[in-house]
Amino acid sequence: MTAYVALLHSIVLSPGRRVVMSDLRDMAVSIGFRSPRTLVSTGNIVFEADDAPIGDIEQRLEAAFKARFGKHVDIIVRKGSNWLALARSNPFPDGEGSQVIVRIMRKPLQNMVLADLRKHADEKQRLALTAGDLWIDFAGKPSEWKLLSALTTKRMGVGTLRNWNTVRGLAEMLA
Repeated sequence: MTAYVALLHSIVLSPGRRVVMSDLRDMAVSIGFRSPRTLVSTGNIVFEADDAPIGDIEQRLEAAFKARFGKHVDIIVRKGSNWLALARSNPFPDGEGSQVIVRIMRKPLQNMVLADLRKHADEKQRLALTAGDLWIDFAGKPSEWKLLSALTTKRMGVGTLRNWNTVRGLAEMLA
């Protein structure tokens, strides 16, 4: 049995309607995943399943989500061991937990993306890539900086943002 972490890009189904985490857990069980647990109400789920390629698990989750909720949502999956490695790779452990953000990518980013993003960043902000995922220390509330608007799927590819507090919380759930 392998532990996995799945991250939904969005849990907003329509204005005023969000996915309830108990429904997300039920969906995971309905497709054969075991012991689903969620963290906060932002679309983070830890579960166990037979070892399978990550792309297959992502496709199963995305298809089940669309069938159950009527909307496609990108879902990024990592094996539990890879999630723990991600948590250990934080290049800004001294940053404030809600201000350090990682963009977890479906396909790894290349180093050249840093030069492009630095054009949108303030001099106080720090950027780094670890294993193709983008870490940012926003040095303040992310929503107050123009860098946040540069982190689009169109520019960077499929990925989703999580703050350091969430990354640590998911790692603790796996431990």
